[in-house]
Amino acid sequence: MAPTVPGPFEQAFLDDLPYDPAILPFDQLLEVDRDKSRVRCRWTTRPDETITNMQRNHPVRHPAHVSGALMVHATGMLGFVHAYYVLDLRHHEGWVGYGTHMKNVVFRKLVPPGEVIECVGWAKRARIGQQRHFVRYQFEFKHDGDLCYESEQSAMWLKTEDGAATSAPALV
Repeated sequence: MAPTVPGPFEQAFLDDLPYDPAILPFDQLLEVDRDKSRVRCRWTTRPDETITNMQRNHPVRHPAHVSGALMVHATGMLGFVHAYYVLDLRHHEGWVGYGTHMKNVVFRKLVPPGEVIECVGWAKRARIGQQRHFVRYQFEFKHDGDLCYESEQSAMWLKTEDGAATSAPALV
C-alpha cells in the first residue's frame, strides 16, 4: 500500500525502524516516487537535537547551526526511508542496511537550528540480489531553496536469517 504523502510517517514504518523513532530527524514524508527511485522528507530541525545542543556558540566564530554529523545521520535515515518505501525491504523480515562509502560530501551552507531542511535521496544505481542489495545514493538537502548539503553515498542491504551469526558482516 502506498503511503499518504505529504504526511507523517505511518506507524508500521516507525515500528520497523532499527533505531528508536526519536532519532528519526524527519517529521514528514513528502514524496515517494518508485519510478524515479526517489524519496523526499521534511526535517524541521530543533535546537535541542543531539550534538547541535552541545555547541558552544559565538555569533561570529561559531554561530549556532545544525550539526554536520546530524546531516550525515539523516542520510542514513533517508536511505532507510528509500529501502522501506521504494525497495520494500523490512527490518522485521531480516533486512538491515549499512553505509559503506561516502563520496563527494559537501556542506554548502550553515542552517540555523529551528529551520526546515528538505531532504531528497535517490538511487543512482543499484545491484539487487536475493540476499544482498548494493545501492549508490545521491542526497541533496535544501534550506530556503538553497543547497546546504549534498553527497553520493553507498549502502549494502543484507538479508539476515533467524539464528544466523550476530557478528557484524564484512562490507568490503
